[in-house]
Amino acid sequence: MTPGARLQAVIELLDQVWSGRQPADQLTDAYFKKRRYAGSSDRRNINHVLYQILRRRARLDWWTERSGIAVPQGPRARIIANLALADKAAPDEISTLFSGQIHCPGALDQQELELAESLYGRPLTHADMTRSTALEYPEWMDASFSALWGDRLELEISALNQPAPVDLRVNTLKTTREIAKAELAAQFIETEETALSPLGLRLVGKARLGGTQAFRDGLVEVQDEGSQILALLCGAEPHMTVVDYCAGAGGKSLALAASMALRGRVEGQLYACDISQTRINRMEPRLKRAGAQAVRRKILTGKDDAWIKRAKASADRVLVDAPCTGTGAWRRDPQAKWRFTPDQLDDLLAQQQAILSSAATLVKPGGRLVYATCSLLQEENEQQLFRFLENHSAFSPLPIDHIWSETIGGPPPPTGPCLRLSPASTGTDGFFCTVLQRTP
Repeated sequence: MTPGARLQAVIELLDQVWSGRQPADQLTDAYFKKRRYAGSSDRRNINHVLYQILRRRARLDWWTERSGIAVPQGPRARIIANLALADKAAPDEISTLFSGQIHCPGALDQQELELAESLYGRPLTHADMTRSTALEYPEWMDASFSALWGDRLELEISALNQPAPVDLRVNTLKTTREIAKAELAAQFIETEETALSPLGLRLVGKARLGGTQAFRDGLVEVQDEGSQILALLCGAEPHMTVVDYCAGAGGKSLALAASMALRGRVEGQLYACDISQTRINRMEPRLKRAGAQAVRRKILTGKDDAWIKRAKASADRVLVDAPCTGTGAWRRDPQAKWRFTPDQLDDLLAQQQAILSSAATLVKPGGRLVYATCSLLQEENEQQLFRFLENHSAFSPLPIDHIWSETIGGPPPPTGPCLRLSPASTGTDGFFCTVLQRTP
């Protein structure tokens, strides 16, 4: 592909990312499946530029607005701004890329050319920018982040704006970490053991994992180290009844199945629940590949769900990985930071409370309710915990250092009474976790 054709691909992908709610990595996978002519270098270049634009959106828009030129904010304007500000491309170089030739972006109009001339040679970050603009996060989240991190805010947010590594969870239903590491090495894929998760391997460099025998045989699953830790903190064991209440794509259900040694036979019972039939269906090939077909899948229909009523007070462990703003996963989905407004956050908080209350009915006396999010906002984490405890006196929080020692071993990262993980502090995605016990 020519440089201009690559840039046109970025424009098309940005249009898709900004017009929907699907993560960029899913969109790029689908995009390239339909364009087999794109070589590996083409894909790397397109992905690189795409994520550059996504991670610099606030600053690019700030410069475009400051220029005073009437150019609509969108893929073309942001790419022009990125070329001029970050790549230091001269206006004539930008015009060459926007040539209007076949497979290339249309030629620059007068306003776009003026924008390229206005921004050429300027710095990407400017002293007049607000902190939220310079660090690329929504202004309305500033109070929450400031209260949480204080002087560490810039360090923590900057880490969230960097590319994320690829972590793998070793499937203990089939192998050990040592054997999986050796199998991958035999296929020329270098990994290193993760620092916190005893089941994790982190890729060194880039690799196409899907075509490897180790992946096809279900020896490993792609899963962030932080997500692995959340599943381990559940303390799921054979013979237990365990519920993954918001199973989604099934990553934590697979991890719980391994903890419970759920192969073909049924030692315990693990239920993977979700409100989406589509998500539940997508889980099937993953369960089969992992050798975890004993996982039982349930579609939930709401607070009056018949299965929830029948299963009342029957579960030893209930994991609620609640739907959230996804602030902790901005490294992987930079566009997620612009999807929510304060009003939408209020709706999400109400949904989280409803989910927690419903899931709590499944916990047996002496059982545990594990609440987790991939959010860094206190509104979705500590404040939700306080609200829940005010209305559910039968539950009390367990010390996270005790739970960590019991399930993982050793002391946890120094995070306080609840577990908090973040790219800057632990090298993982951002996660919150608290473990509550129902009074025996």
